[in-house]
Amino acid sequence: MASQLSQQYAFRAQKSMGLVGGTPTYMPIEGFAVPDVPARTYHYSPDGRLFAYALPTVVRIFLAEGAQLLQELSVPNIIELKFSPRGTYLSTWERPVKLEDGAQHKNLRVFSASTGEELISFTQKSQENWDLQYTISESHAIRLVSQEIQVYRPAEWGKGIADKLRVEGASMVSLSPGLNPSVAVFVAEKKGAPAIVKIYGLSTLSGAPTCSKTFYKADRAQIKWNDLGTQALVLTQTEVDNSNMSYYGETGMYLLSAAGNFDCRVTLDKEGPIHDVSWSPNSKEFGVVYGYMPAKTTLFDQRVRTLHDFGSSPHNFISFNPQGRLVALAGFGNLAGKIDIFDRRTLTKICTIDAPNTSYCEWSPCGRFLLTATLSPRLRVDNGIKVWHCTGGLMHVQLVEELYQASWRPTLLDQAPPFGSTIPAAPQPSISVLTAALTAKPVTPKPAGAYRPPGARGLATPAIFKREDEGGAPRMPTGSGSATPPRGFNRSPNPPGSMGHANGTTPSNGNGHYQNGNGGRRHVPGAAPKTLSTAPAPGAEGGDKKPKKKGKKKEKGSGEAGSGAATPTGEASVRPSIDVTVVGTQTPGQGSVPPTPGAESLDPVAKKVRNLNKKLKAIDELKEKANRGERLEATQLKKMEGEAEIRKELSSLGITA
Repeated sequence: MASQLSQQYAFRAQKSMGLVGGTPTYMPIEGFAVPDVPARTYHYSPDGRLFAYALPTVVRIFLAEGAQLLQELSVPNIIELKFSPRGTYLSTWERPVKLEDGAQHKNLRVFSASTGEELISFTQKSQENWDLQYTISESHAIRLVSQEIQVYRPAEWGKGIADKLRVEGASMVSLSPGLNPSVAVFVAEKKGAPAIVKIYGLSTLSGAPTCSKTFYKADRAQIKWNDLGTQALVLTQTEVDNSNMSYYGETGMYLLSAAGNFDCRVTLDKEGPIHDVSWSPNSKEFGVVYGYMPAKTTLFDQRVRTLHDFGSSPHNFISFNPQGRLVALAGFGNLAGKIDIFDRRTLTKICTIDAPNTSYCEWSPCGRFLLTATLSPRLRVDNGIKVWHCTGGLMHVQLVEELYQASWRPTLLDQAPPFGSTIPAAPQPSISVLTAALTAKPVTPKPAGAYRPPGARGLATPAIFKREDEGGAPRMPTGSGSATPPRGFNRSPNPPGSMGHANGTTPSNGNGHYQNGNGGRRHVPGAAPKTLSTAPAPGAEGGDKKPKKKGKKKEKGSGEAGSGAATPTGEASVRPSIDVTVVGTQTPGQGSVPPTPGAESLDPVAKKVRNLNKKLKAIDELKEKANRGERLEATQLKKMEGEAEIRKELSSLGITA
């Protein structure tokens, strides 16, 4: 009976909080009083026996079954709280502040969950990895303080540190589960020295490490132990990707054995980041989602041998249900929110769940249901909780405005109901599913697939524009942009069909560059087409106003392209020319052309006079600044001294300033 009642979930929102029972009714737990002010956080004990939440002025501890109040701790401003594995101790953390007497603020406190007595307190500045780590039996607790691992015996908090180990450069420590706990210490890469992970036995902490592994490209790391505590996956990451392929840095993964008899790098066959990794509850295999989208998912055994390849799909999340029978692969965040459920025994897909905008996803302790939630501030609209059956059916919907936190009540595996040899059938959904369907706004189905321009619709999609999982070519990441698909157009200035167009037949000019139909000249839109002639254009010798540099280049090939000589094919070559109209003259066969405004060139004397007048004007402005008392630079003063020479030069030109 206790196992059936254990299905429960909690939620915390800006204006509400609650405990809700599971299948089949999903009704709120009777006796739980919703606090008057918003709660800052909540936490279940790992065995599911206790539940606690923090208010601005108090922390309350309840029995999860029946929501009976056990203790009320008068500790204000608590930001984080957490139970020990068996729920014996409750740790709280608040932001450190400066005390008036100058003493250190003991902002990390440990209380007895049964009596509410404060047992010990510490100074803990960082909120990251703030809590103590307990062994599964609560016989020992450890914390990392200034590169020193400190070990305590919770039964004898008053005796202080029971054991300690100093590791130079240690930035993270992880205590393994299991009956024979080990301690893994990570030292980041620094000043050319490689990063290192060392594993010590907790009972032999002062001895030599049982396992040690060095590697590069590791500024920080995550250490994930299997449930037995015999092996650990070390997921490394750098702050910067030197190959400029990822904004989030480079990732790598290593498998280490606590006994020291096996360690290796987990080699992945697709380039890209590691999105997620998860151990199976049997501690003998793990799954990895990796590579550029669409990502690849692979199952490995405890010797990093490939067990199964799930292929490439838009996934970035993997999770085994507590019994290890089902595997959920999903794509959250900026992906569509599709969840694929696979049977681990047959490795076949059971169903696909469409859960868009999901921020949080968790298996129920019985392994039959998935809880998905859309949380703030990740998304501030459509916040709520949905419970799905492992066969794909929607069981329950609860919409909550500005939802911050949601989770199942934990249950020990031996107390959860057995999963069974076959996939269980879905029960009857709650009334909330029907209500949500009736009140939901109709959504216009959007066409699936990538956007295609109107001119390309109705045609077969080229393979280069398809995703890899849709039959397209695999992604070939490069840093130069050479993987960009070729376009069906060019940047030729000539219109399609002309001789200069990319599809035309104009040969190259010998240098590998194609000429257009005007012999290399740019086609002006709207201008009348010129008639090509084998004879030299009138005035081509003396009237051709071309830049000298271009003229020199043309002189080299004048005997071939500019003289009108016959080509080897017998055709006359054509020299491109420009008709230049000079003001005041007439082109043969044409009337007078009005001068273009601004086209008149200034006389050299007039240009010099204009420049000298500009200098005098600048000197006058400097004089005004000096009269106003502004400070002038040395170059400005030197410019003012040259006024007499400028006026003298103007006088020599016959200009009176």
